[in-house]
Amino acid sequence: MPGDDRDAPPHDQNVVVVTGLSGGGKTAATKLFEDLGYTCVDNLPGEMLPQFAALISSDPERFARVAVVLDVRTGDVQLALSAMRVALEGRGIRPQVFFLEARDEVLIRRFSETRHRHPLGDQRGIASSIAAERRILEPVRAAADVVVDTSDLSLRELRERIFSGLASQPEPDQLALQLISFGFKFGVPLEADLVFDVRFMQNPYYVPELRQHSGLTDQVRAFVLEQSPARTFLDFIAEFLEFAIPAYVAECKTRLTIAIGCTGGYHRSIVIAEELATWLRDRSFGPVAVFHRELERT
Repeated sequence: MPGDDRDAPPHDQNVVVVTGLSGGGKTAATKLFEDLGYTCVDNLPGEMLPQFAALISSDPERFARVAVVLDVRTGDVQLALSAMRVALEGRGIRPQVFFLEARDEVLIRRFSETRHRHPLGDQRGIASSIAAERRILEPVRAAADVVVDTSDLSLRELRERIFSGLASQPEPDQLALQLISFGFKFGVPLEADLVFDVRFMQNPYYVPELRQHSGLTDQVRAFVLEQSPARTFLDFIAEFLEFAIPAYVAECKTRLTIAIGCTGGYHRSIVIAEELATWLRDRSFGPVAVFHRELERT
């Protein structure tokens, strides 16, 4: 119908859904969105989400930026998220879903430090509640646009991940691509879809004049890329992604997180992640974000 707000343009409205595990960092993320000028709504009953979507659409100036928190307190999170998406997309607004999580031991420590009760808490204990919540939220995680493991992130790093996620909205025939360099001795990133191990390459750590320099420096980059195994590996991964990315797109996947790991995450993995990011950007598969998880550890 003429004048129906469903037919109105989206006016560059940006709606994000913040979801994930209890203790995963949703409160901190919400505060960061507030700092960015978002209207934030937390713990809205699932039955009210379609009406809230209509309200957002009806006033694009007032609700230019909105963040909605959905978690197990909502009830059926998957159903609530689906209803929210349908209501918004029917009005020309595609919400972006951020899923925050952390390792079990980190979540247990956070609950112990804050003495908060887990929403699914019962006599089984906190570990069982976390496991149950992971099972419940797995379909939501799979449908998310951005998945962030907050286990080892500072507030500044979380802000960086949110910024990069907001800038990674793909076109319908693209993937939002995220590269994470990491150190195996600190654990594999939970959000990784693909993990590649580059510890077979010679390690700049054992070259005294390179040890203190990261993989972002020219001298470390040259040391790594001059190795024959490094060039062979990059050719291999390029061939694999040439095949895999279109297949992921055909399966309607909207994001792909690739983790590149070495021992400490400071030299080889950074070099390879940066080289791969350059190649991906040249191929225009979709927006590319890079995060070096261990860069500030040394």
